[in-house]
Amino acid sequence: MITALYRTAPRLAGSALALSLGLALAGCGGMPTNRSLESVHQPVVERTSFTLDVTTGPGGLTYAEQRRVAGWFDAMKLRYGDRIAIDDPLGSEATRQAVEAIASRYGMLVGGDAPATTGYVNAGTARIVITRSKAVVRGCPDWSAKSDANLNNAMSTNYGCAVNSNMAAMVADPEHLIKGAEGQGDTVIMSSSKAIDTYRKANPTGNGNTVKQQSSTGS
Repeated sequence: MITALYRTAPRLAGSALALSLGLALAGCGGMPTNRSLESVHQPVVERTSFTLDVTTGPGGLTYAEQRRVAGWFDAMKLRYGDRIAIDDPLGSEATRQAVEAIASRYGMLVGGDAPATTGYVNAGTARIVITRSKAVVRGCPDWSAKSDANLNNAMSTNYGCAVNSNMAAMVADPEHLIKGAEGQGDTVIMSSSKAIDTYRKANPTGNGNTVKQQSSTGS
């Protein structure tokens, strides 16, 4: 009996050693490998286009079609960051002005070239396109690492998820994550300085009232 125990002991020790090495290697398999300061979880901007085809005429859009466009804008809940464009084979200026007038009620402008859409726009028909962007960070939170050991001096697999996810959720116009907002040039400067010039050139509040300059002489 004793001899049998001595013979099986090395086998048990070998099995335990192999198991411990396997567990150690399994832990190293999930070790982070990103050694840069940039997160692998970056915001991704997705664009979705919505279209509405309207009938046009020599005078642009009829009142019925204008009501359709206004109702569609209401249903789409037009908001800041949306892009509006018109795909009109005839390039009617009257049609563009009608759409611009409706969009101005929402504080929106009509842009230039329309993005490519499915189907063909026939003459006598114009396609209004709303492009809406959304920013998301995929794969967050990321706790895929199976070990706290970090022998690569790398960042955590979840590094950057909180900051980038909050930024994607809070940015008013997701397109600004791709390209920052461009200034309007001299127009913004002139508009901002107009109020300052008006204030400087305004007459004093006492002018024209009962306040008068008085002089006194000593006796």
